[in-house]
Amino acid sequence: MSLLREFRDFAIKGNVVDLAVGIVIGTAFGKIVSSLVEDIVMPAIGAIGRADFKSLALQAGEAKILYGKFIQSCVDFLIIAASIFVAVKVINALRRADEEKPAAAPPPRQEKLLEEIRDLLKR
Repeated sequence: MSLLREFRDFAIKGNVVDLAVGIVIGTAFGKIVSSLVEDIVMPAIGAIGRADFKSLALQAGEAKILYGKFIQSCVDFLIIAASIFVAVKVINALRRADEEKPAAAPPPRQEKLLEEIRDLLKR
C-alpha cells in the first residue's frame, strides 16, 4: 500500500503537474509552428523559388533518400527555436521589470518620531 501512496505523492507534486502541462502546451505549440511553416513560410519561399521541399529525394536503386523532408524539419526546428527564444526573452524582461521596482520608501520622519513616542509611552 505504501508504494501506491508514494506514487500518488510523486504524481501530484507541483513539478510533475507543471511538466505535464508544459508538454501538452508544447505539443500544441509545435502544431501551430508546423502549420505556420507549411502554410505561410514555405509558400512565401515558393513565390521566390522552389517551395515543395518534401518531394526532394535522391534515388539509388530501391533506396530513396528523402532529404527534402529533412530540410523541412530543419526549417520547423529553426522557427520553433526562434519562437521559444523570443518568448524567454520577453519573460525575462518582465521578471527584471518586477525585480527593479523600487523598495517601499522609508516612512517619513514624523511617523518615526510618533512611533518612538508610542513605544516610550508603552514602557
